[in-house]
Amino acid sequence: MTREAAAQILERIALLLELKGENPFKIRAYKTGAEVVESYAGDVMQLAIENKLAGIKGIGDALRDKLHEMATTGKLEFYENLRSEFPESLFELFEVQGLGPKKIAALYTELGVGSIADLKRVCESGEAARLSGFGGKTVVKILESIAFRSEHASEFRVDQVYGLAMDILEALRSHPAVSRAEVCGSFRRGKETVHDLDFLCSTRKPEEVIEYFVKLPMVEKVIAHGGTKASVYAPNGVQCDLRAVSAQEFPYALIYFTGSKEHNVELRQRALDQGWSLNEYAFTPVEGKESRPLPSVHDEAELYRSLGLDFIEPELRENIGEFEAAEKGQLPHLIQLENLRGVFHNHTTASDGMASLREMAEAARDLGMQYLGIADHSKSSFQANGLNETRLLAQIEEIREMNEEFEGHFRLFSGTEVDILKDGSLDFSDEILAQLDYCVASVHNVFNLPEAEMTQRIIRAIENPHVTMLGHVTGRLLLQRPSYAVNIPAIIDAAAETGTIIELNASAWRLDMDWRWWKLAKEKGVKCSINPDAHSTRGLQDVLFGIRSARKGWLTRKDVINCLPLGEVEKVLKKKRPD
Repeated sequence: MTREAAAQILERIALLLELKGENPFKIRAYKTGAEVVESYAGDVMQLAIENKLAGIKGIGDALRDKLHEMATTGKLEFYENLRSEFPESLFELFEVQGLGPKKIAALYTELGVGSIADLKRVCESGEAARLSGFGGKTVVKILESIAFRSEHASEFRVDQVYGLAMDILEALRSHPAVSRAEVCGSFRRGKETVHDLDFLCSTRKPEEVIEYFVKLPMVEKVIAHGGTKASVYAPNGVQCDLRAVSAQEFPYALIYFTGSKEHNVELRQRALDQGWSLNEYAFTPVEGKESRPLPSVHDEAELYRSLGLDFIEPELRENIGEFEAAEKGQLPHLIQLENLRGVFHNHTTASDGMASLREMAEAARDLGMQYLGIADHSKSSFQANGLNETRLLAQIEEIREMNEEFEGHFRLFSGTEVDILKDGSLDFSDEILAQLDYCVASVHNVFNLPEAEMTQRIIRAIENPHVTMLGHVTGRLLLQRPSYAVNIPAIIDAAAETGTIIELNASAWRLDMDWRWWKLAKEKGVKCSINPDAHSTRGLQDVLFGIRSARKGWLTRKDVINCLPLGEVEKVLKKKRPD
């Protein structure tokens, strides 16, 4: 059993125990165990097989026994028995915005709701509205969430497919008959969600490679199986397609299957202007039209160069200005993961995080970071155990003491993720905010304001001189909750005018501000901070998803403040603040 499967079982146990109204400390133990299994640096499942989990924080005796059972037998009897008390489709309900364990328990016990279909039925019939804690407005929101979920049912967030994509790619590249292999499609272009995964490989033995692909351990069902291409279903219904081509065809196919459609249409037109026809396999001369000799193409860069273009990175291939920039030698040198020196907007156990301040600091240092910003929730986010003034001031002192230990080799920045209240005021006074190194201001409630009112609410917060950066601008949760109504260009203008940094929240659930707005923000001079919104040590690594989105938004290291070394980023954080 993989660590991912084991972690999912522990998370599901926690959910089922919550449904049964079990002891919250017991529930928390399983949630913590899932996080530890998922983020542990070593081979946690091998340690479980060998009964060597003693001493790992967050894994007590009971969890050690359960992990040993899972690692050695591939299943867990306790979980199987617990799961048998509920329909499997019940887990779908946890994906509906606005439903927590208590509401799901009420729906299940009182109305027999065990699936999305059941939920929709009792909401439309009016039965759900009569339950305690529901009411008409709640039911309307649930139906809206069901409709939104249905609309995006065939999509996956990048974190849901990233590990699978890398595993299949590694498997393909390890095959002796494969000379080159890549993931293509919207995944390679850095899109925030994907419908499927497209793989391409070059080989002299396509049938052998296709046969190998359809028998990979992650394949659950073969959809189609031919001599040069195959389609399969992987876990959770992710469709994976493989196409095998020759080495000569590979660069053409790589560009074609990467897309986008709009980018490829423009490429083909530029080829026609040269007297060539371009398809997924080759350049060919257009009959009856004068043309230069066909170019020799061994990789993507040579194909672009043959059309008078600089190489266009996959993330930029949306036909939104990349061709004009490539003609003029004005394509940006896109940011890379190794450019990041540190991150802001991270949570600890002081609010709703899974790791202590020291554990987060040590994890950041292990990742090679020079600094880490802590921004636990403020008091109005009571659901996230937000800090009041007294607790926040105590945390500031704890950070100061730890920084003395680091002796300048690493720095913790004291911050807060302060709630933007309904009227645009902030959850802490200016006097409190002035004692912090920085402040992230975010909307966490009252999402249903009209666009003008929501926009003004956020702008008022931006205008506060103590607000260093704006967090997750639209409040969206990908594939679960749409953004609230807000005028993004107006927000960007206000950020430019006040010198406020806008966050690119790197959580795969958010990726907010959306990549489509960063070109405008960059033109206006607005700086970005790529923040993981980490609630665990593993969460720090979500910056990978933020980097993908930043690259898609045309951002360079000069546009992102946390690419700066420690001494320079300290100055940037102070720039907006009053003297």
